[in-house]
Amino acid sequence: MTIAFTFPGQGSQSVGMGKALADAFPDARAVFEEVDEALGQKLSDVMWNGPDDALMLTANAQPALMAVSLATMRVLEARGIDLAASVSYVAGHSLGEYSALAAAGSLDVGTAARLLRVRGDAMQNAVPVGQGAMAALLGLDFDVAVEVARDAAQGEVCQAANDNAPGQVVVSGHLAAVERAIEIAKAKGARRAVMLPVSAPFHCALMAPAADAMAEALAGANISAPAVPLVANVLAAPITDPSEIRARLVEQVTGTVRWRESVTWLAQDGVDTFVEIGTGKVLTGMVKRIARDAAGLAINAPDDIDILMEKISG
Repeated sequence: MTIAFTFPGQGSQSVGMGKALADAFPDARAVFEEVDEALGQKLSDVMWNGPDDALMLTANAQPALMAVSLATMRVLEARGIDLAASVSYVAGHSLGEYSALAAAGSLDVGTAARLLRVRGDAMQNAVPVGQGAMAALLGLDFDVAVEVARDAAQGEVCQAANDNAPGQVVVSGHLAAVERAIEIAKAKGARRAVMLPVSAPFHCALMAPAADAMAEALAGANISAPAVPLVANVLAAPITDPSEIRARLVEQVTGTVRWRESVTWLAQDGVDTFVEIGTGKVLTGMVKRIARDAAGLAINAPDDIDILMEKISG
């Protein structure tokens, strides 16, 4: 069995996430306390008690999702799981790259939380509310979706932001351009083309101010080589060098999340088991569509820990 640990991105958050882990495992609770201290905020209270609109804020959702993933990792480590010995690769969807790097020892939890707070604020503030949008185009190949975005731009920004799975591509850019992309996609045979309920147009050129902010923040961050390679979003290939990790995290803010290609690369390299560490099962669902022969497991609750332990110990 060859395992990759994957870490979810924004959209997987929900009020109450991580609470069962914190109640069941002191190691998990310690991570939430670390994140609260690093941010100077009781983020754990927002995560567990809401309100929902506060958790949905990008600046809260990003460190919150990382916190749940790392709390899960701490429990696994306390139960004897050595990531370097058990796992061949880590990968994360968008902000999940920070979770993956923290899990692999490249970033400490406090640094990851602070970087994600900067990232969330910078991404939210890069474009005035109402000027940008994102839309999911379902049923089109990636190359066709890229053409749709190009045709829709008409002097504005419209780019393929997320290549999530076969027939599932997200475009991002100026509101009017994304609206045009929806109509063009439908004309090209998209099964469905719909606006997404997001607060900013992530992973496109409009995020350039956020990329600049992250370049500055990452320049001062201590980044070590990860215990296992990270399959980077913007490359769909593994990296370990800290200077390259830093550069790719900056590039990722405006670049396409190449998730379909990343999972394909992992499967072709022999990964047959994908374990989603954190909240929700979004990535596990994508893996089933990309690497049909691979096994997928989502670790969301205390009982899931036992299932994974049994699987790894054989």
